[in-house]
Amino acid sequence: MRFTTVMAWLVVVAGFYFGLSYLLNGEGSAAGFGIVDPAGYYVVKGVRDLAYALTALILLVMKQRRALGWVVLADAIIPIGDCLAVMTHGGTVAYALMVHGSAAVLVLLTAWLLLREKAPAQPKPAPVG
Repeated sequence: MRFTTVMAWLVVVAGFYFGLSYLLNGEGSAAGFGIVDPAGYYVVKGVRDLAYALTALILLVMKQRRALGWVVLADAIIPIGDCLAVMTHGGTVAYALMVHGSAAVLVLLTAWLLLREKAPAQPKPAPVG
């Protein structure tokens, strides 16, 4: 199994984990997010994380690796936004960078690795005749 496949699966699994955690136990999950007053964002965060995980999962299962790389790159805005939200809503810069900054780096790394992959060579058609 390719390293980037493992990384892409981690992106998918993390999205499902965090999305479901917020939908099923929003208040309990909020403590690990880092925002001091998390009222009102549980459903939004849960749906957002599930949506990006499903998008990545679809592309991964369909073996659309190039498209997956672009989607993962686009999804990097999520942990970057989370990092900024923590820093501007009562959380510490250290916590924001440790949790959300590190997630952003891993997502960006995964996107970069996926986008660097060379497409496998296509078999040449057999000569006719």
